[in-house]
Amino acid sequence: MNNLQESIAKRIPLIFLRTVVVLIGVGVLVFMLWEPHLEGRNAHATLFQIYFNDPFLAYAYTASIAFFTAIYQTFRLIGYIGKNKAFSPNSVRSLRTIKYCAMAIIGFVAAPVVYLFIVRPGDDIAGGVAVGLFLIFVSVVAASVASVLERILQSVVAIKNEDDLTV
Repeated sequence: MNNLQESIAKRIPLIFLRTVVVLIGVGVLVFMLWEPHLEGRNAHATLFQIYFNDPFLAYAYTASIAFFTAIYQTFRLIGYIGKNKAFSPNSVRSLRTIKYCAMAIIGFVAAPVVYLFIVRPGDDIAGGVAVGLFLIFVSVVAASVASVLERILQSVVAIKNEDDLTV
C-alpha cells in the first residue's frame, strides 16, 4: 500500500501541471473566439463579417498556431517527466520546439507594434503597444528558460548516452 501512496503522491503534481496547461490553452482559445464579438465595430456584424473581413484577426489566429504548438509541447514534456523520460532526446526536442515557438511569437507580436509606430505615429497606440511589449517580455522569458533547459538536458542526454556505450 505504501508504494501505491508514493506513486499517487508523485503523480498529483504532474496531473495538476497538465490541468493548468490545458486550462491555459482552453482559456486562450475561448478568449480568441469570444473577444471579436466585444469590439464596438462588430456590434451589428454577422459572424462572417467578424471572422473573415478582419485581416488583423486572421493575423492573430495565424500567430496563435505557435502558441498552441508550445502548449502542446509543454503537455508532452510533462508526460515525459511522468514516464521518467525527462532525460531523453524527446524532451530536448520538445524544449527546442517550445523555444522556437516563443521566438515566433516574439516576431508575430513585434511586427504589429512596429507597424503601429510607423503607420500610425499620431494615434493613441499606448494600450496596444503595452500589451505587445508584455507579450514580448513573456515570450522572451519563455524562450530563455526553454533554451537553458534544452542545453542542460542535451548535455545530460549526451552523458547518459556515453555511459550507456561504456557499460
